[in-house]
Amino acid sequence: MALFLYHCAWTLIVLLGLPIFSAIRSRRFIDRVFLELPAQTPWERGIWIHALSVGEVTSAIPLVRALRREYPQENIIFTVTTRQGMEIARREIGDEVRLLLPMPLDFWWSLGKLIQCIKPALFILVETDIWPGLISLLKKKGIKTVLINGRISPRTLRSYNKCRFFIRRLFNSFELCLMQTDLDRKRILSIGVAPENVKTAGNIKFDSDWLPMGDKERHEWSEALHLEPENIVWVAGSTHEGEEKIILEVYERLRLIRPSLLLIMAPRNIERADSIMVLCSGMGFKSLLKTDLTKDGASYDVLILNTIGELGRIYGIGKVSFVGGSLVAQGGHNPLEPASFGHPVLFGPHMEDFVLMTQLLVESGGGQEVSDSDDLFKAVKKILMDPALCDDMGRKAAAYVETNKGALKRVVAHLGTYLAQ
Repeated sequence: MALFLYHCAWTLIVLLGLPIFSAIRSRRFIDRVFLELPAQTPWERGIWIHALSVGEVTSAIPLVRALRREYPQENIIFTVTTRQGMEIARREIGDEVRLLLPMPLDFWWSLGKLIQCIKPALFILVETDIWPGLISLLKKKGIKTVLINGRISPRTLRSYNKCRFFIRRLFNSFELCLMQTDLDRKRILSIGVAPENVKTAGNIKFDSDWLPMGDKERHEWSEALHLEPENIVWVAGSTHEGEEKIILEVYERLRLIRPSLLLIMAPRNIERADSIMVLCSGMGFKSLLKTDLTKDGASYDVLILNTIGELGRIYGIGKVSFVGGSLVAQGGHNPLEPASFGHPVLFGPHMEDFVLMTQLLVESGGGQEVSDSDDLFKAVKKILMDPALCDDMGRKAAAYVETNKGALKRVVAHLGTYLAQ
């Protein structure tokens, strides 16, 4: 009955939404209802991989490449929910999948149309974006479903506990749930999911193709960002509202000690870049958007990264990195990218989505948690004033990433069971 009412609600949303979104010419809503699909597909079965946004797409990239190597005959269909995630997927794996499509709304007609077109034999969900309509339809059609890189934050667990009966049935529809950590497995089992369907496989983000930054690439980035040899760069990535002001206040204090220090700040949502520009101006900083950098050179105190897909490499030119979403209660973001370059990684106390990862990074000596503005100032100052400490933390951060690889191999082995069938 709950599922029937759920489908009725989506039907009502689509019927009411179509005239409204058609009137305002919202292509995104229309595309996610009707979908632009090929008239026919030359295969009888495929592997359907779905990733929500940038973070999930980043996790899925090594999986797609591993499956392409192990099962070159299989047809891989990849769907993404957000525009930013789609841009990353198109650039990184567009040539490695048979179809790259936007994920439709969780509307029975749209999902049925997509499934009929791509004919999946196996559906792989990366991390999150669990939709009841989709999962129930896949089960009804006998399509195997596997969750990989699963994680459940304390906030998500609290939400799940409010409707345990429904969530338990939803997760029990998966053939297998491969969780990142034993803590994630414990949390999903607490909801009542069958233990035989839940395993700990590790985090495949560790198995990304972390490429070190060589001298040539470093020089190219320095020229592109108009950096001078004496400049020291602090990179603050994936920041959220409320964090930028704290970071700028810390930067203001640090500049008194290191006048050559530049700040590159990458908001999690690039749509907020203009408002951060206003904040910088109000504090007396000369700031620029990355898209406004010109070849003839332009000086700045703060560079605001308003492009997609560049933060992962820009972390490599920083002396020290800060991972956002952590000084405010947003659950934090992935610290592996800056750590992989061999640089110290700082983050606030709100890393609930990456609890074990950050705990082990701190224990390895490659990362440090800061509690507030003053703590952040002291941590960055200490690293900048002590080159030996900076180098030591950097080496330990890179070693932490390297020693935790291996989850991808385990995930592919589990998937092989279903692909063999």
